Amino acid sequence: MPHTARLSWDIFCTVIDNYGDIGVAWRLARRLAHDFGQPVRLWVDDLASFSRIAPLLDPASPLQQVDDIEIRRWSQDDGFAGYQPAQVVIEAFGCRLPEAVEQAMAASATVPVWINLEYLSAEDWVEGCHGMASPHPRLPLTKYFFFPGFSDRTGGLLCEDGLIATRQRWQQDKLAQRAFWQMFDIPEKQPEEWRVSLFAYENPAARELLEYWTSSPMPVHCMVPEGKVLADVEAVLGQPLQAGQHATRGALTVHVLPMTDQDSYDLTLWSCDINFVRGEDSFVRAQWAGRPFIWHIYPQEDAAHMVKLDAFLSHYCRGIDAETASALQAASHAWNHGQGMVAAWQQLENCLPQWHQHSRNWPDKLLKQGDLGMRLVQFIQNRLK
Repeated sequence: MPHTARLSWDIFCTVIDNYGDIGVAWRLARRLAHDFGQPVRLWVDDLASFSRIAPLLDPASPLQQVDDIEIRRWSQDDGFAGYQPAQVVIEAFGCRLPEAVEQAMAASATVPVWINLEYLSAEDWVEGCHGMASPHPRLPLTKYFFFPGFSDRTGGLLCEDGLIATRQRWQQDKLAQRAFWQMFDIPEKQPEEWRVSLFAYENPAARELLEYWTSSPMPVHCMVPEGKVLADVEAVLGQPLQAGQHATRGALTVHVLPMTDQDSYDLTLWSCDINFVRGEDSFVRAQWAGRPFIWHIYPQEDAAHMVKLDAFLSHYCRGIDAETASALQAASHAWNHGQGMVAAWQQLENCLPQWHQHSRNWPDKLLKQGDLGMRLVQFIQNRLK
């Protein structure tokens, strides 16, 4: 990696109930600190929730160092007296910076580069808005909009150095995979078995598919992290479940996984044949896993999320044969509409070899122009010239 000037960074993030926002902010902080040697302060409003994906974090401590990153509790009634802005200030996903922070930025001898890190989208309009400058209405500050995306005219996707090579080694290491599953009291994967991870919002389509899998000719082991879809799983199995428990009905065995740190979740994705993911962070990580995946996008009013889903599928399906692309689009729509999943899945099953091959090739296409971390650092350096 080329030499990167050492800059100080402040990242502000509010925790949304689905952990996606803090998940991305935490990965970005780690990317900047570990791969670029940048000193990072991460300001978070809900340390208790944050600690569920960062177990080394002490929710009671307002100031701490975790994984070489300074973590600060961001209290909404904090006056930020004495706050000294970093050289780069990021507000993650439009979280509003406190007035005192903006005032301190404006009064700084060297005005920080102010970034609004936006949500990921594959829609065409993102390319026109990426990097756009927005002058503050009252203060001598300019905010720049930084959009993650799927083309070289966007901010790209976040991927740490060496991740793909590490993942490839893991997927060839059967002993490491066996030891990983043993930590959850789950047997090692058998050759004639589907191993699936299921991380989703509440979804009637999940009930349809799980019911179908109970009669599968091949055993299906479904890994379900604690979360919103668990009620649908319990309805199919006819019993309540909690982390650490498993249940079997017919060919389907469900294992409920505890909430874990990000690295362990990556290993889950790498170790499964197919991954069902939700939101933004797990969606991106599923792409680096090099395995087939189905995305449950966060539902929005007026079905606006379906436009975003189709925009992604338009990118993702380039280079796939027409039959596989059609099957993947049908399954993605059924999953996000909450119905028709069995018929769509049966169609997609016929295309699994092509889908697997495309999934293996996809990360290389995404990283040709560098990841989000590299593009963000370059963007900042260009602003400071």
